[in-house]
Amino acid sequence: MDRDSILLTDKVVLVTGAARGIGRATAELCSRFGARVAACDRSADGLDAAALSGTFDVRDTAARDAFVAEVVRTLGRIDVLVNNAGGTFFSPFLAVSDKGDAAMIAENFGHVTALIRSVVPHVPPGGAIVNVTSIEAHQAAPGFAVYGAMKAALAHLTGTLALELAPLGIRVNAIAPDAIPTGGERDVRGEMLAAGARYDPAVVPPLGFMGEPDDAAAAAVFLASPMARFVTGTTVHVDGGNWAAGGWRRIADQ
Repeated sequence: MDRDSILLTDKVVLVTGAARGIGRATAELCSRFGARVAACDRSADGLDAAALSGTFDVRDTAARDAFVAEVVRTLGRIDVLVNNAGGTFFSPFLAVSDKGDAAMIAENFGHVTALIRSVVPHVPPGGAIVNVTSIEAHQAAPGFAVYGAMKAALAHLTGTLALELAPLGIRVNAIAPDAIPTGGERDVRGEMLAAGARYDPAVVPPLGFMGEPDDAAAAAVFLASPMARFVTGTTVHVDGGNWAAGGWRRIADQ
């Protein structure tokens, strides 16, 4: 394997939820590795690294399909799809309304299945899909029941599609971030604190420090690149060791 195999030179990479946090870091890193990035988000701010950008809600079927068509028309194909867009709010399960359930399902799972169906016909052999899940996909998540369930569904979808799309030469993997502060994570943490939840900033992952969006982006770029040509159907936990640790947590400086 040559040294250029990690590069994404001339690859067309579509990243959703790309205006901030992990999505923005992924779009920027893909661009630095040579990709032509198509980025979308509800906000236009932060899409500077993109060769092509779109401002819309990924749950909007017409806008989503129009953007895919524009990417193919303008950039010729889609080599990599990074499904990063998603979101949540903090609430006990019994307090969530049917409308809240529907919002969580659409924002974290429904649009992903629809987007994959729309994009795959334009992905050549050697292409890749990277789904951004969460540690909550793999452990109980009080206060985030439906969000966690949808991330778990996305993790399961990742494995199944890896097998279904293998004959097309398309790899499907996921990253499961945790302990990576972002604007969205800070917003949710504020909701938790307002509801009386405990938060101890001295508790850190086993590695002894918190991660950054670039850490998740690096994993996504690896899975998108030819370096991962024999990797499919798996989840990379980008969490400083939290998943491996289970309920154990490290106190900073100890």
